[in-house]
Amino acid sequence: MHQNSKLYAVISYITWIGWIIALVKRDPADPLVRRHINQALCLNVMASVATLLSRFGSAIGMIGNILDVLVLVLSIWGLIRAAQGNEEPLPIVGQFEAIK
Repeated sequence: MHQNSKLYAVISYITWIGWIIALVKRDPADPLVRRHINQALCLNVMASVATLLSRFGSAIGMIGNILDVLVLVLSIWGLIRAAQGNEEPLPIVGQFEAIK
């Protein structure tokens, strides 16, 4: 494990700003941070979509609210795994890899 791996993995889950900081400051060869940066990217995109959907009324807004709760649960779960140094992928978002 590289120096500050857990720190950057945890920071990546804290909004888009934390994700950008972790992306810029990380060691590109660190698999722990790469895993969590990818998962946090998916969760940030999902949170942005959920926010947009929540702006609509009725059923579409409800779907956005449900998606928002799912993102919150997965973010907390990912944050805990990052703090533990666990590289195991999260359900739903763990198989996506946009950052290599």
